[in-house]
Amino acid sequence: MLTIYHNPRCSKSRQTLSLLQDQGLEPEVVLYLETAPSPETIALLLKKLGIGARQLLRRGEQEYKDQSLADSSLSEQQLIAAMAKYPKLIERPIVVNGERAAIGRPPEAVLEII
Repeated sequence: MLTIYHNPRCSKSRQTLSLLQDQGLEPEVVLYLETAPSPETIALLLKKLGIGARQLLRRGEQEYKDQSLADSSLSEQQLIAAMAKYPKLIERPIVVNGERAAIGRPPEAVLEII
């Protein structure tokens, strides 16, 4: 099953969804800003992406600064908890296909897991 964690206000997210649809695919769309993923879901996404929590953080967001997330002593669990509480911090879009996932930056990067 193909899923996209999507923010319709993000141009890269819109481009990635359009790219998938152009391939004849209709992924399940998760509007993660409206329904924040749980810490368990974020941990699973990280495993499928093959990256650490810090690599999924959007460092330019105000919440990143407000929550002092640049602090290198924070654990993976603390970073994951911050993303669950403030989903705007999660890099987007994320496309999941079974046990594999990719971040659509650039959008074409998701084609590797299709």
